[in-house]
Amino acid sequence: MNFVDFTFCGQALRALGSGALWWPEQRLLCVSDLHLGKSERIVRRGGVALPPYDSRETLTRLAADLEHSQAETVICLGDSFDDLDASRALPAQDRLQITAMQAGRRWIWIEGNHDPGPVELGGTHLSEWVLGSLVFRHIATADGMGEISGHYHPKASLAAKGRTISRPAFLVNGQRLILPAYGTYTGGLRCTDAVLAKLMTGEAQAILTGNNPVKIPMPR
Repeated sequence: MNFVDFTFCGQALRALGSGALWWPEQRLLCVSDLHLGKSERIVRRGGVALPPYDSRETLTRLAADLEHSQAETVICLGDSFDDLDASRALPAQDRLQITAMQAGRRWIWIEGNHDPGPVELGGTHLSEWVLGSLVFRHIATADGMGEISGHYHPKASLAAKGRTISRPAFLVNGQRLILPAYGTYTGGLRCTDAVLAKLMTGEAQAILTGNNPVKIPMPR
């Protein structure tokens, strides 16, 4: 099973092993922190050159999730591009793939701290979006209720067979849900970090991504 079903604020949701969130009732797929163009941005700013295939790999995984789910609505939950120049430098092939994935779907770009302005691609650009009891935004707020966000790239660790496995993870409690980073070249913040521990109070759970996603009590 490459997903974990769970309930959040009365809604039946599914955490996919890829790091995407699926809301079956709304035919909605949500991903966060794609950071498309990160390798190009690093080189542009004088950093070490990385293999320039991160955007292609990220978009290929997203296309597979869309094909499998047949989502009618897609929400990109902020930091979809590593910066605005990265969005403009995106190769034509990648831009065409985004356009193809948008065809026939409602596509919402939530603004992030890396991409605060609109990009020259289709879709709707919003600071946040509300659907039913849930609100989608990039960064969690202090008093958010029914809040789905990203930004922190959470990771969690699990001891198994004499070794420790660390993976990107969904974090969820009764108040908020924080998604893992979906992008290929994205680091992570351990869920034991004080920032995440403060946000995810109560009996929070971590859902580790990967080929065999697993739900555990959020490590503290």
